[in-house]
Amino acid sequence: MRNKNLGLNEYKFLLRAIVSSGIGEQTYGPGIIFNGQEENPTLQDLISEMEEFFHDSIGKLLARSGIAPKEIDVLVVNVSMQSAVPSLPAMIINHYKLRFKIYKNAYALVVTSESLSPNWYAGSDRSMILANCLFRSGGCAMLLTNKRALKHRAMLKLKCLVRTHHGARDESYACCHQTLVDNLREIAPKILPVRELLRFMVVSLIRKYWSHKSTKGAAGSSPEPVINFKTGVDHFCIHTGGKAVIDGIGVSLGLTEHDLEPARMTLHRFGNTSASSLWYVLGYMEAKRRLKKGDRVLMMSFGAGFKCNSCLWEVLRDLGDAGNAWTDCIHSYPPNSLANPFLEKYGWINNEDDPSTFAFPSPSPS
Repeated sequence: MRNKNLGLNEYKFLLRAIVSSGIGEQTYGPGIIFNGQEENPTLQDLISEMEEFFHDSIGKLLARSGIAPKEIDVLVVNVSMQSAVPSLPAMIINHYKLRFKIYKNAYALVVTSESLSPNWYAGSDRSMILANCLFRSGGCAMLLTNKRALKHRAMLKLKCLVRTHHGARDESYACCHQTLVDNLREIAPKILPVRELLRFMVVSLIRKYWSHKSTKGAAGSSPEPVINFKTGVDHFCIHTGGKAVIDGIGVSLGLTEHDLEPARMTLHRFGNTSASSLWYVLGYMEAKRRLKKGDRVLMMSFGAGFKCNSCLWEVLRDLGDAGNAWTDCIHSYPPNSLANPFLEKYGWINNEDDPSTFAFPSPSPS
């Protein structure tokens, strides 16, 4: 409402976008939005946003694990839209006085977030203001180790990892669906039982045979065979790229609403926090006590059209006792309705007709 660059048509567009986004009212944004500085962000705004996140997340992780900062051997930081000086890894190293030594038995600290402070768009281009509706502040910190002696303390075991990158193909840009298909095609033989792979192969061959036998035009009447990932996967941890993304993956993999619930609730509560969204989804499963010893969790994430990662985790013990980001609100999820209240609050905008006379009313003083 502060953005003077927006007119009636832009407000109508934003209202449609946020109402259909699947995002609720309790998500988080960078401090510059609440301080009215979104048009002129500073380097310090970026640093403050990141420091607020990692002081809290990393501090809690180290306290919960009982690992001292000096025991960390590897630091991995994933923040795609941030180029601060000093860098975020340098700030973390300095704050916790990390000293890296690479050994066979090592601890790796993985930090993932997204920086919104320098990237909030204050103009009127619809393709760019759409990002303001979808992305939110947030982040996670994880501790990984290859120390076999700590297996009894571990929550998950990484079983398989597949990375697909089609950046070398010009036709792959903005083609997220095909990248995901290729990625799942590669990981399927690694994680699914042989009986399911054989069933899919036989069904595919039968369909191909009858397609050749059929008269012209009749082949399309037979549906494409779909491989059943649920034969080897108990839980699906889906990147919360948006409501349409979650819906599309659900249809493609034949998932139920129970399977999609963690992703939908994460999108509603925290929005799209980029790569860290997956860990919020996993946290929902943990908070709901869904994760039992021996369960297998498939994580699926994708980026700028031509990148896709997927991995399979094995749950090593029943999870749900320790707190996480969902602790203070898990009792209210799933809510009775995911309908965004903005339509009720601002639906009157759709009744306005003249952009030249439209003016957003100033908020009344409290």
